[in-house]
Amino acid sequence: MKLSKAMGRLGTETAFEVLARARALEAQGKEIVHLEIGEPDFDTPSNIVEAAGTALYEGYTHYSPSAGIPELREAIAECTSETRGVEVRSEQVVVTPGAKPIMFFAILALVEEGDEVLYPNPGFPIYESMINFVGAKPVPLALQEERDFRFDVSQLKDKVSPRSKMIIINSPQNPTGGVLTRADLEEVARVAEEHDLMVLTDEVYDRIIYEGEHVSFLSLPGVQDRTILLNGFSKTYAMTGWRLGYGVMPEELAVHITRLMTNSNSCTATFTQWAGVEALRGPQDASYEMVEEFRRRRDVIVPGLNAIEGIRCQNPKGAFYVFPNIEGTGMNEVEFADYLMVEAGVAVLAGTSFGEYGKGFVRMSYANSVEKIEKALGNIEAALAKR
Repeated sequence: MKLSKAMGRLGTETAFEVLARARALEAQGKEIVHLEIGEPDFDTPSNIVEAAGTALYEGYTHYSPSAGIPELREAIAECTSETRGVEVRSEQVVVTPGAKPIMFFAILALVEEGDEVLYPNPGFPIYESMINFVGAKPVPLALQEERDFRFDVSQLKDKVSPRSKMIIINSPQNPTGGVLTRADLEEVARVAEEHDLMVLTDEVYDRIIYEGEHVSFLSLPGVQDRTILLNGFSKTYAMTGWRLGYGVMPEELAVHITRLMTNSNSCTATFTQWAGVEALRGPQDASYEMVEEFRRRRDVIVPGLNAIEGIRCQNPKGAFYVFPNIEGTGMNEVEFADYLMVEAGVAVLAGTSFGEYGKGFVRMSYANSVEKIEKALGNIEAALAKR
C-alpha cells in the first residue's frame, strides 16, 4: 500500500504507546504505577452523567447541527463571556468531539504549505504533528526551565518571519505545568498584531490552576478578531471518554470550521452535548474539589522528587503534570523512562515525546492517588539507588 506523503509527516501521542506497553507488562503480572497518561482519575460528576442518561431516554440519539446544539453553543458563549470578560456570541462557537479537532481544523483552515507556525516546545505533540501534516514549517518556542517553563518573548520576536501565519500558545501547559503571565500574553498580542498572525490559544487546563487566576489570551483588548480559543470538558469535568470539546473564534471562521466538521464527523454525539450543558450550568463543586485534590498530590510529588538524588523538579502552577530534570541521574530521558518502567514499575514519558526541548526531562502525571504517588516515589528512589 502506498500512503500519501502527508501521512508520513503525521506524528502521534507517545502517552498511548507507553500506556499500551505498561498494560502488556501488567498482563504478565508486573505491577505498574501509571504516571504517564494525562487523564483525571475521578468519575464524571453524577449530575452530568444523569443529564446524559436523561437525554438518551428522551431520544437525543440522532444527528445534531454540525456546529453543535444551540443550547450548548449558547451555554459555552455565556460561560466564555463571563470568565473572559468579553462578549462572545453562540455563532462564534463550534462544538467538536474532543478538543483536538479544533487544533486540526484551525490549522487546516488557515495554514498553507510553506507557511510557518510558532508553537511551544516541549508542548502537546499534536501541534507539531498537524503543522507538519499540512506541509507547513514548525517553529519551536523553547519553554525554559529557568523561566518557569515560559518562553522568552525576545525569542518570539526573533522567530517571526514573513512566512509566519499562526502562533500557538498553551497555558496552563502540558507537559510542564507552566503558566504564561499576563505580560507574556500581552507580548504575544503585540507580535500577532504587528505581523497579522492568528493565535490559537489552548486553554484546556484553565480551571486547573493553583496560584492566582487564569489569564486568558482572549480577554486581552483588541485580540478577539485574531484568536481561536480551544477548550473542552475532559480535564475540568473528568470527561475524557465523552469526547466533547469546542472552539471560540471569529464568526467568519466558525462558518468554515463548521464545514470541516460536516465533512469529517457530521456532528458531535447529541446526548453528550446535553451533558455538556449540565456541566457548564450545573453545580461546580466536584470540579473545584478535584482541583484541590490535584493540589494535594502536587504537594506530595514535587518535594518527593526533589528528595531523590539526581532529580530536580519545579513546582507547577497549573495542570496536573510535573516535568522533572533527570540529567543528574546520568541517563537521558528515554533511558530513564525505560529504566523506571522495567526496574521501578513506574510508567512516565520521556520529555522528547513533547519535542526537542524536552531533552533531559520526563513528564509525570499526578492524576493518581497520593498512595500510588508515594509508592512510585519509593520505587524510583530504590531503583536509582541500585544503579
